[in-house]
Amino acid sequence: MNAVSLRLVYIFEFLVSIPAIYTMWSQVGGQGHMDLMSWYWKLLFGAGAAAAIVGVTAAMIGQEKIWTLRSVFWMMLVLIFAAGMGLITLYYHLHEGGDEGDSEETTTAATFRTADDTRCFELHRL
Repeated sequence: MNAVSLRLVYIFEFLVSIPAIYTMWSQVGGQGHMDLMSWYWKLLFGAGAAAAIVGVTAAMIGQEKIWTLRSVFWMMLVLIFAAGMGLITLYYHLHEGGDEGDSEETTTAATFRTADDTRCFELHRL
Protein backbone atom coordinates (compact mmCIF):
# COMPACT_ATOMS: atom_id res chain seq x y z
CA MET A 1 0.00 0.00 0.00
CA ASN A 2 1.17 3.50 -0.67
CA ALA A 3 1.45 6.15 2.03
CA VAL A 4 -1.78 7.94 1.14
CA SER A 5 -3.81 4.75 1.40
CA LEU A 6 -2.20 3.89 4.71
CA ARG A 7 -3.05 7.32 6.10
CA LEU A 8 -6.68 6.83 5.13
CA VAL A 9 -6.72 3.41 6.78
CA TYR A 10 -5.16 4.84 9.96
CA ILE A 11 -7.74 7.65 10.06
CA PHE A 12 -10.53 5.13 9.59
CA GLU A 13 -9.09 2.95 12.36
CA PHE A 14 -8.88 5.95 14.69
CA LEU A 15 -12.49 6.93 13.99
CA VAL A 16 -13.72 3.37 14.51
CA SER A 17 -11.73 2.85 17.70
CA ILE A 18 -13.14 5.93 19.45
CA PRO A 19 -16.75 4.66 19.82
CA ALA A 20 -15.42 1.17 20.55
CA ILE A 21 -13.29 2.50 23.41
CA TYR A 22 -16.07 4.59 24.94
CA THR A 23 -18.61 1.78 24.62
CA MET A 24 -16.29 -0.69 26.30
CA TRP A 25 -15.34 1.82 28.99
CA SER A 26 -18.96 2.54 29.87
CA GLN A 27 -19.87 -1.17 29.85
CA VAL A 28 -16.95 -2.22 32.03
CA GLY A 29 -16.72 0.81 34.31
CA GLY A 30 -20.41 1.67 34.48
CA GLN A 31 -22.32 4.40 32.73
CA GLY A 32 -23.08 6.12 36.03
CA HIS A 33 -19.40 6.66 36.71
CA MET A 34 -18.88 7.92 33.17
CA ASP A 35 -21.68 10.45 33.70
CA LEU A 36 -19.97 11.79 36.83
CA MET A 37 -16.56 12.01 35.17
CA SER A 38 -15.26 15.32 33.83
CA TRP A 39 -15.11 15.71 30.06
CA TYR A 40 -11.36 16.28 29.92
CA TRP A 41 -10.63 12.86 31.51
CA LYS A 42 -12.80 11.13 28.94
CA LEU A 43 -11.19 13.08 26.10
CA LEU A 44 -7.64 12.48 27.33
CA PHE A 45 -7.99 8.74 27.88
CA GLY A 46 -10.32 8.00 24.97
CA ALA A 47 -8.41 9.90 22.29
CA GLY A 48 -5.07 8.84 23.75
CA ALA A 49 -6.00 5.16 23.69
CA ALA A 50 -7.32 5.47 20.13
CA ALA A 51 -4.10 7.16 19.01
CA ALA A 52 -2.01 4.49 20.75
CA ILE A 53 -4.01 1.74 19.02
CA VAL A 54 -3.28 3.38 15.66
CA GLY A 55 0.38 3.61 16.71
CA VAL A 56 0.47 -0.13 17.39
CA THR A 57 -0.99 -0.82 13.96
CA ALA A 58 1.45 1.52 12.23
CA ALA A 59 4.40 -0.01 14.06
CA MET A 60 3.35 -3.54 13.13
CA ILE A 61 2.78 -2.69 9.47
CA GLY A 62 5.99 -0.67 9.13
CA GLN A 63 8.41 -3.54 9.80
CA GLU A 64 8.86 -7.13 8.67
CA LYS A 65 8.53 -8.52 12.19
CA ILE A 66 5.33 -7.81 14.07
CA TRP A 67 6.81 -7.33 17.54
CA THR A 68 9.54 -4.73 17.40
CA LEU A 69 10.68 -2.27 20.04
CA ARG A 70 8.39 0.35 18.53
CA SER A 71 5.30 -1.89 18.52
CA VAL A 72 5.97 -3.00 22.09
CA PHE A 73 6.25 0.66 23.11
CA TRP A 74 2.86 1.48 21.57
CA MET A 75 1.27 -1.61 23.11
CA MET A 76 2.58 -0.59 26.53
CA LEU A 77 1.10 2.85 25.95
CA VAL A 78 -2.29 1.24 25.19
CA LEU A 79 -2.04 -0.70 28.45
CA ILE A 80 -1.08 2.46 30.37
CA PHE A 81 -4.14 4.24 28.99
CA ALA A 82 -6.31 1.25 29.92
CA ALA A 83 -4.92 1.27 33.46
CA GLY A 84 -5.52 5.01 33.68
CA MET A 85 -9.13 4.49 32.59
CA GLY A 86 -9.55 1.91 35.32
CA LEU A 87 -7.99 4.13 37.97
CA ILE A 88 -10.02 7.21 37.09
CA THR A 89 -13.20 5.13 37.04
CA LEU A 90 -12.27 3.69 40.45
CA TYR A 91 -11.70 7.21 41.77
CA TYR A 92 -15.16 8.32 40.66
CA HIS A 93 -16.66 5.11 42.04
CA LEU A 94 -15.14 5.73 45.46
CA HIS A 95 -16.00 9.44 45.54
CA GLU A 96 -19.52 9.42 44.13
CA GLY A 97 -22.08 11.25 46.22
CA GLY A 98 -24.96 9.42 47.81
CA ASP A 99 -28.61 10.36 47.94
CA GLU A 100 -28.28 12.02 51.32
CA GLY A 101 -30.31 15.13 50.64
CA ASP A 102 -33.69 13.63 49.75
CA SER A 103 -33.70 10.46 51.80
CA GLU A 104 -35.75 10.04 54.93
CA GLU A 105 -34.08 8.77 58.06
CA THR A 106 -34.92 5.14 58.68
CA THR A 107 -34.06 2.94 61.60
CA THR A 108 -33.55 -0.77 61.26
CA ALA A 109 -32.74 -3.06 64.15
CA ALA A 110 -32.30 -6.81 64.26
CA THR A 111 -31.39 -9.03 67.18
CA PHE A 112 -30.26 -12.61 66.78
CA ARG A 113 -30.67 -14.96 69.69
CA THR A 114 -29.56 -18.51 70.30
CA ALA A 115 -31.76 -21.39 71.40
CA ASP A 116 -31.14 -20.72 75.12
CA ASP A 117 -32.30 -17.09 74.65
CA THR A 118 -28.88 -15.41 74.84
CA ARG A 119 -28.22 -12.51 72.54
CA CYS A 120 -25.58 -13.11 69.85
CA PHE A 121 -25.36 -9.69 68.22
CA GLU A 122 -27.49 -6.77 67.19
CA LEU A 123 -27.60 -4.82 63.95
CA HIS A 124 -28.59 -1.18 64.00
CA ARG A 125 -28.93 1.10 61.00
CA LEU A 126 -29.67 4.73 61.56
